[in-house]
Amino acid sequence: MDSGWPESLIRDVPDFPSPGIMFKDITPLLDDAEAFRWAADALADRFSNTPADRVVGVEARGFILGAAVAYRLGLGFVPVRKPGKLPYLTRSVDYELEYGTASLEAHNDAFSPGQRALIVDDVLATGGTAAATVELVNSGGAEVAGMGFLIELGFLDGREKIEIDANCPVISLFCFRGDS
Repeated sequence: MDSGWPESLIRDVPDFPSPGIMFKDITPLLDDAEAFRWAADALADRFSNTPADRVVGVEARGFILGAAVAYRLGLGFVPVRKPGKLPYLTRSVDYELEYGTASLEAHNDAFSPGQRALIVDDVLATGGTAAATVELVNSGGAEVAGMGFLIELGFLDGREKIEIDANCPVISLFCFRGDS
């Protein structure tokens, strides 16, 4: 494996989705079959000994990674979406992003008491999306068994916003410490 691979397949896009944001674009990594397989396997491997019933993928890139991890672990998959995108009764959570506010929804019957869910997303930034997803899981009576991210923007301290059990693993495959 080349030094810096597959991290070199994560592209910086300045001023997206708004001025001052340096967006981490994972589409080149997803387009490389070997890198995509590596990322899905690496996330799944980190949770192979974590008891869980389902994987939760956060819209939209979290769907891609989360579905692959769910398949690999033999678990069901729950999509967490933006408002109005799910066809059945939903519960929602409002949260703040580094560049605005947003809401997330899950079906009312997506989680039940006693279930354990792994949350998978592409990026852990300020922690707002992750914290909102934890709230959605918990609001259904389930608990978070672990959280996995392809990328963590460590300089934004997003881990500090996630309120989970101290024994709940939170992993990221790549952690960027600077603003690039």
